[in-house]
Amino acid sequence: MTHVVQRATSADHAIRLEAVSKVYGSAKSTVQALDAVSIKLRRGTFTAVMGPSGSGKSTFLNCAAGLDRPTSGSVWLGDVELSGLSEAQLTEVRRQRIGFIFQAYNLLSALNVEENVTLPLRLAEKKTDRKFLREVLTAVGLGEHLKRRPSELSGGQQQRVAVARALINHPDVVVADEPTGALDTRSSKQVLELLRQVVDTMGQTVLMVTHDPVSASFADSVVFLADGKLAGELTRPTPEQVASRMTHLGEW
Repeated sequence: MTHVVQRATSADHAIRLEAVSKVYGSAKSTVQALDAVSIKLRRGTFTAVMGPSGSGKSTFLNCAAGLDRPTSGSVWLGDVELSGLSEAQLTEVRRQRIGFIFQAYNLLSALNVEENVTLPLRLAEKKTDRKFLREVLTAVGLGEHLKRRPSELSGGQQQRVAVARALINHPDVVVADEPTGALDTRSSKQVLELLRQVVDTMGQTVLMVTHDPVSASFADSVVFLADGKLAGELTRPTPEQVASRMTHLGEW
């Protein structure tokens, strides 16, 4: 029996970075935050990004999500090259095609759960699909809390509202920046299991920056950065394997 090897096309990748470099500062004092980074993230996968402080993790995430423009190289979201877009077009792409989850939840205290989750739709002047809204809220375990305000929820529940808000637009990719940084161990585990679930059951693509080896072990692959360069990758590692690699990155 012959096996046909299929080449991965742009349709297979949610995000591609091609030789992306980012330099901050003036001619007299420059900082190279990213140095010719090339990576492809397949659709329907969960990728964690780790590295020592100052390794370029945040810059990597910001460039991948269109929040920051690379100094050189190109970033592709599916079949769209972000560097060719105007600021208004970039804003539109972020609003329509990328879901964001932050460490600080970023919920609006005056809005209830349902209103917070559907806010991206209202900003994009889209009609809410009630069936999908119920599906998402049930998936994150908040089906009973539609009318509650953020102040009436625990930290873990608030972050689950943020996950639901990130999913409501059917985004190409969900970008999570230290999503469990403000949570206790139990709540962290619930949020990470939820992110794993949206990849496995909804086919969502998740890109997460974390400093925690346990959080990283929920991902399909963990990508390491050091001094703005890619410094290796582990597939479905244990927390111990991640911690060991991080220890050695200091010598990389």
